Amino acid sequence: MNNIAVIGSGTMGNGIAHVFAQYGYQVSLIDISEDALKKAMATIEKNLNRQVEKGSITAVVKQQALAHITTSTSVKDIGQADLIIEAATENIDLKLKIFKEMDEAAKATAILATNTSSISITKIASVTQRPAQVIGMHFMNPVPVMKLVEVIRGYSTSNETTEAVMELSKKLEKIPVEVNDYPGFVANRILMPMINEAIYSLYEGVAGVNEIDHVMKLGMAHPMGPLQLADFIGLDVCLSILRVLHDGFGNPKYAPCPLLVNMVQAGHKGVKSGNGFYQYQPGSKELVVAERFR
Repeated sequence: MNNIAVIGSGTMGNGIAHVFAQYGYQVSLIDISEDALKKAMATIEKNLNRQVEKGSITAVVKQQALAHITTSTSVKDIGQADLIIEAATENIDLKLKIFKEMDEAAKATAILATNTSSISITKIASVTQRPAQVIGMHFMNPVPVMKLVEVIRGYSTSNETTEAVMELSKKLEKIPVEVNDYPGFVANRILMPMINEAIYSLYEGVAGVNEIDHVMKLGMAHPMGPLQLADFIGLDVCLSILRVLHDGFGNPKYAPCPLLVNMVQAGHKGVKSGNGFYQYQPGSKELVVAERFR
């Protein structure tokens, strides 16, 4: 596999394109918005510059990586790709639409992967003519830094497809972990109930934002507290994943906290909106608890 296509140029999509390009793969980064693609390329260059400054890559590798990426606004431009990775918004209807288009435009031998963090691979594969070649390839954010790739087998995913994606992940110096296709997979099935319980602890007045995060950072050696992590992931994304878990298992323990639901409805989505459990100012690394929770 030498040619890679990534559909969706947001945080995850541009991170995935960055890593493949850094390791010498030809990458086509696709998004319906030309402005989004320009922003993605600027982000990739900024992150590569940071790697050069830290000494983890050379300036030559940076230039080669940028040269390996082309951009397009049409899914039809995936025809030469050996692997196509969908990294669009965590919305089932959108993903099914994209996979139908991918299936029609991709060559017969291509593997179709999704970076979904919770949506059924089997469901996504069902709208294609190649379910054996559909797989989950769940990268962690930030993609250039995090080593884990959760490789999710759908009901019909073949051994050949799984082995190819596992080996490819290793070539990116990632650590792939194979899991089966059940709601939330492993990462979010465990992480999201923890985040939800932290939000319930705040909602029920057990402790404040700083106190909850400090307990988990200092007591459990987490690098980031669950409320700060929720802001980083995006509160809307957390809510979507919890709803997938709740719907998929029918178990009330996965029901999203009403506080989380209200925050998302109010447009407070964490870092991306500038306000969540903490408030965020451009250029500032200071962690300030949102006014509502002081």
